[in-house]
Amino acid sequence: MLIRNKLMLRFTLLVLAIQVSFSAFIYYFNASTRAQRFEHRLSTSAALASRLLVRTGKLETGQLGSLRRNDLLTLPDEQISIYGPDGALRFSSADNIDQEPNRTRLGELQAKNSVTFTGAGRREAVGTVYRHEGEPYHIFVSAEDVPGWVRLHQLGLLLLVGNVGALAFTILAGWYFAGAALKPVARISRQAGRISATNLGRRLSEGNGRDELAQLAYVFNNMLAGLEQAFEAQKSFLAHASHELRTPLTTLTGTLETALAYDTSLPEARQSMTQALEASRHLNALTSSLLSLAKVDGSLPKFEAVRLDECLNQALSFARAKYMGREFRLSFGDLPEETETDVFMVDGNAELLTTALLNLLDNAGKYSAGPVQAELGYEGPTTLRVRVVDAGPGLSAEELSRIYEPLYRAAGAVGRPGYGLGLPLTQRIVQRHGGRLELASVVGQGTTATVWLPAA
Repeated sequence: MLIRNKLMLRFTLLVLAIQVSFSAFIYYFNASTRAQRFEHRLSTSAALASRLLVRTGKLETGQLGSLRRNDLLTLPDEQISIYGPDGALRFSSADNIDQEPNRTRLGELQAKNSVTFTGAGRREAVGTVYRHEGEPYHIFVSAEDVPGWVRLHQLGLLLLVGNVGALAFTILAGWYFAGAALKPVARISRQAGRISATNLGRRLSEGNGRDELAQLAYVFNNMLAGLEQAFEAQKSFLAHASHELRTPLTTLTGTLETALAYDTSLPEARQSMTQALEASRHLNALTSSLLSLAKVDGSLPKFEAVRLDECLNQALSFARAKYMGREFRLSFGDLPEETETDVFMVDGNAELLTTALLNLLDNAGKYSAGPVQAELGYEGPTTLRVRVVDAGPGLSAEELSRIYEPLYRAAGAVGRPGYGLGLPLTQRIVQRHGGRLELASVVGQGTTATVWLPAA
């Protein structure tokens, strides 16, 4: 079911329930008021009969005098019956009155001063006790409240017609207001339907910028901005990767073609094979780096408790072996005073963490003009920090803003080995472990790379 139909249905049911409840209250209140008013009129008629007949002693003599029986009747189809102290019928306003309902309530009147009951059809009756000279007289008066029932019937008909008309109006109003409320949603749906992979730069209208739909459009626009950035990064990555892969492939192909066409001696062939092997190794290293980057973006193996100090020591060993003439120093920063477990434990993958730390040490060893300082410690009670400081040429602000782009290389990296994949790979590994990587650099003074990871 459409949301518009759901809103209209719920709105209609809610309003209908309120209308019916209010109408039922009005009808019940009027019905109760009519019954009370008519009961009061019956009681008044009984009191009048008691004063005119019992008090004057006319029942005892059996003579009404100038008073006729019909003179006591003031209500439509009224019937009056009076029973004496002995329970015998002393007076009735008509000879054809059914006295059985009255006689059955004589005993009830002994304990109560009045009773109310209904007779055949819509006849309503009241029985009261009137004491004259210490003797109880039981007076029953019944009649039909014809005008009252007519007014109640008219009220019920009026409420029914009013509720039907109000229901029709509510349905129309619900349809209109539901459509008006969902109109921005329809607009957002149309705008979103026009956005595709070829025009991710388009954005949704955020309306008044304050209500929930504006917040939805704002969130959707942020998502589009993220997708656009990811698509642009992917396009840039593919362009750079294609360029980087094309160079060693062209070198390898050209060397083999030249060797096949012109090499006639074994030394010449060995020289061509050496060049082809170097190009092949370059291609293999670049491909491995690209695969590592793709692997980190995919699903990772299940994390387990890892000693970060062991990962850092292993990375230092690899860096020292690669840069024999470079000094790598290790120091420890602030540590927790008391702990029940190993202070350097983190949840993660040891191989990936070692790779991330080795990339930082490799960059420092590659560009630093002096010793490389690595520090392991705590920043806060639950955060481990690894800091790598070099004395290299440093990076400008513009270079720092692009340093995490895959295959991007700063101006100082020209002529040095590398593919521009180390820092992007390191950043993604750190982020997948719930941490963050930050580089601070000053041109001519060096670069500081800091990694924060949550302690286990």
